[in-house]
Amino acid sequence: MKLTAMFFAGVLLCNCIPHLVSGLQGKPFPTPFARPSGVGDSSPIVNFLWGASNLLLGAGVLLRHPVLAGFGPDCTALMAGAAASGVFLSLHFGKVARDRKGN
Repeated sequence: MKLTAMFFAGVLLCNCIPHLVSGLQGKPFPTPFARPSGVGDSSPIVNFLWGASNLLLGAGVLLRHPVLAGFGPDCTALMAGAAASGVFLSLHFGKVARDRKGN
């Protein structure tokens, strides 16, 4: 169970980055609350709030299940979640950007 929690903590922490950055820069970016979901843009404030909630949830999981630095199972699951989320999100948002340009 802890490894699953660590995986999802990695997902949440990775996902918070683009939303916080977009929100703090005042730029719109897709969120699950946009129309269509995950493709249309949400306002910078929605992105900031979504990113902050992902950060708080991911940090909350880490507070409940502390991870020791190193390449143990917990840290590996955390990194795997972040990597899986990063690869998925980069492919998804790359496609969204290409579709907007009409390529």
